[in-house]
Amino acid sequence: MIYKWNYEDLTTQQKEQRDELAKKLGISPVLCKLLIQRNISSIEDARKFFRPNLKDLHDPFLLPDMDKAIKRIEKALGQKQRILIYGDYDVDGTTAVALVYKFLRKFTTNMDYYIPDRYDEGYGISEQGIDYAEETGVKLIIALDCGIKAVGKVAYAKSKGIDFIIGDHHMPDEVLPDAVAVIDAKRTDSTYPYEHLSGCGVGFKLVQALAQNNKIDFSEIQDLLDLVAVSVASDIVPITGENRILAYYGLKQLNSNPSLGLKGIIDICGLTYKSITVNDIIFKIGPRINASGRMMKGKEAVDLLLANSTEDAREKSTNIDHYNDDRRELDKRITDEAILFIDQNMDMKSKKSIVIYNETWHKGVIGIVASRLTEKHLRPAVVLTKSQGMITGSARSVMGFDVYKAIEACKDILENFGGHTYAAGLSLKEENLNEFKKRFEALSLEMIAPEMMRPQINIDAQLTFREINNKFVEELNSFAPFGPENLNPIFVTCDVQDYGTSKIVGKDNVHLKLEMADKTVVTPVNGIAFRQSDSYERVKNGEPFDICYTLEENVHNGKSNIQLYVKDIDTGQLN
Repeated sequence: MIYKWNYEDLTTQQKEQRDELAKKLGISPVLCKLLIQRNISSIEDARKFFRPNLKDLHDPFLLPDMDKAIKRIEKALGQKQRILIYGDYDVDGTTAVALVYKFLRKFTTNMDYYIPDRYDEGYGISEQGIDYAEETGVKLIIALDCGIKAVGKVAYAKSKGIDFIIGDHHMPDEVLPDAVAVIDAKRTDSTYPYEHLSGCGVGFKLVQALAQNNKIDFSEIQDLLDLVAVSVASDIVPITGENRILAYYGLKQLNSNPSLGLKGIIDICGLTYKSITVNDIIFKIGPRINASGRMMKGKEAVDLLLANSTEDAREKSTNIDHYNDDRRELDKRITDEAILFIDQNMDMKSKKSIVIYNETWHKGVIGIVASRLTEKHLRPAVVLTKSQGMITGSARSVMGFDVYKAIEACKDILENFGGHTYAAGLSLKEENLNEFKKRFEALSLEMIAPEMMRPQINIDAQLTFREINNKFVEELNSFAPFGPENLNPIFVTCDVQDYGTSKIVGKDNVHLKLEMADKTVVTPVNGIAFRQSDSYERVKNGEPFDICYTLEENVHNGKSNIQLYVKDIDTGQLN
């Protein structure tokens, strides 16, 4: 795959700001350039960035309708009304339900939680869930990570004497549900200072408001932040502002004293003695929590997150790990089928979008399949299957194309839709499928420029090997946690040469272990280039080449060394 490398330079004014920061902070100008690129140009902003402080969390009562929500919850607690915590079946939804339930169970036992079945009920608020609430005597439903568009369902609940509080972070429609409270920083009338909270983050703000209103010290809710960190990482929300604070302290909690349920997952993932990062959540912890809702019942994930004993957590983690193994097999099979179908249909190769439908595909993995198709074919992908007589599916996008807006433009032929800029879900009647394909492709043709379909790597800064030392890496680590809008920086080093000891490694001989030097060092620098063994001959011919990479601290047998994770190798013959 041939990547385009994008270099971002600073303006004259930004360079002056960089030099001023380097002088005052006493750190590398390269790292100060990274700060400027993150819109951090003052000492005060840098202090807040490097030292996240829980005191900088926003007042939860700035969120719309938070005062109404707290008043209604306190009424329910005071009158011993039955409360149902309702959430989506993904990581964000299940962690949100677990978090709010863990806090409220300190004050009431007249409470339950509910996760809709992906296959029987679909996404969001369902009539089945409301019927269950009525049957079990519920008077208040607190919906988390869903509900912002559930106008009809909230009206249905109201007709049964059941109140709703909605805590969501998805884009609302013009008409909001007639709930007691609709808490969403993306409301058009919201003045909340930060709009990128995860669904679980909204749940935490609800708990924060309850604690604040009842003079409960923040330290009594701080241990819930491990759940927030898992949601922030898994839901791919920006790790900036308030999310950075929540993720920073949540990761601390996850590494020092995680809940029994999360400890069970950590152990089953093989992360017990490792310092857990955002990547570990994205690739190991999150997928296992998700696997429950994808393969069986999302409620099992909440059962695990609320585990009260080590033995219970171990048993439930083992079950969920088995679901994840099943999910992997299913994901691979369906991805292979989808790729084969695209390869055999020449007309699909000329399009700027992929819309693919197979009524036999498993609903639980089509979002993953859509991601894999987008990654392989570098175009937005919508993967659809059949569920409850309706075509339903997931969409993923390429950088620069707002797939949510594209789907929203087709809303007159859709039954339901929701999501974010780069990931969305939708459902439609079968007779509207061809029309949707035509419209979605037309929007893709209009909005996707050719360069958006070429894989790109954004270079943050240039380094010589001499500049890479323990002090530099230690200072770079203070930029963590990394994630959207604060990505792990990608550096470039030019005119690198093989030290004579680079070699192909891996079970299938597809990886390249590099030992390199540039003109600034005499000892080799280690790097690993995954799935890049095809560059071996050009690296070994003695000619200089350029590399772009992230820096990682590699710990092996108790010893720490710096390793370059090479993203791409440019030998002068690739671009």
